Amino acid sequence: MTTRSVKTRIASAVIGLSLVTLATTACGTVGGAAVGAGAGAAVGAGTGYGAGKGALIGTGVGAAAGAIYDITR
Repeated sequence: MTTRSVKTRIASAVIGLSLVTLATTACGTVGGAAVGAGAGAAVGAGTGYGAGKGALIGTGVGAAAGAIYDITR
């Protein structure tokens, strides 16, 4: 094996592990955003504020809560 191919293999392994770590870390944020969007749409529609606006606000709040959960767990 040449030095170049060894460096390429090491770089590929590092990038692959980084992507797996990123996907695992983002799981709570994405889940929180999905739950927040659904809850926000329901609250917005129920209060007459509008399901779309409620979903947008709920997505932001849920994503923040999911990120905080991921950091603390």
